[in-house]
Amino acid sequence: MIDEKIFPFLAEKGHVISLVGGGGKTTLMYNLAAHCARKGWRVLAATTTHIMQPPGGVWAQTDAELFRLWKCGSYAVAGTAAHGGKLTAPPQAQLERWMTLADIVLIEADGAKRMPCKAPAAHEPVLLPQCDTVLAVAGLSALRHPLREVCFRAELAAELLCVPQDAQLTPELLANLLASEAGGRKAVGDRSFYVVLNQVDTKEQAALARQVADILKKIYRISCATSHFEKGERA
Repeated sequence: MIDEKIFPFLAEKGHVISLVGGGGKTTLMYNLAAHCARKGWRVLAATTTHIMQPPGGVWAQTDAELFRLWKCGSYAVAGTAAHGGKLTAPPQAQLERWMTLADIVLIEADGAKRMPCKAPAAHEPVLLPQCDTVLAVAGLSALRHPLREVCFRAELAAELLCVPQDAQLTPELLANLLASEAGGRKAVGDRSFYVVLNQVDTKEQAALARQVADILKKIYRISCATSHFEKGERA
């Protein structure tokens, strides 16, 4: 269940929202898309990098398919077929035109090789000029494990956090990674910025999530939400 008090940008049309990080970005994107579609909105989801092809027949490749999905009350996913059952970014002209037709746009803007957290490389994230809101996502399953085991581009994260790659990821370190302008907040600029903690599956993880959220709020003044969705595709 999506709470618009936690995700206030979902209460009004017109936003272009990019998701970055790891730990379930794609699952989160599709749940946010489904929530908005249930309100009768024309919802477009896409990627500027790579995502797995979506299940359920929501991939639109033509205008006719896009409008059919919207007429049926579904969100639509835009993308170009790639190797391994993935989608890459759709043609720029198509994406820009479809974005003008949508009530809200959700875009996955980097990849994490299915790991629960990440540090961005030099070319990441790929944020479109139209993007006004960025969600930095991480999975709580990363906590209390060595950085090298749970973080995509662990070498970059270790350098950013000034710790060795075999250091255990603590709530403090995760909050730092997510809040850093070389980490989760990279290239955000003056866009609205939120942190979303996924994979909050146990009472212990819920307690750890509260620790991360408290640090983000008190030290970095960043709004943080927690979410739990059924396991499925993870970025």
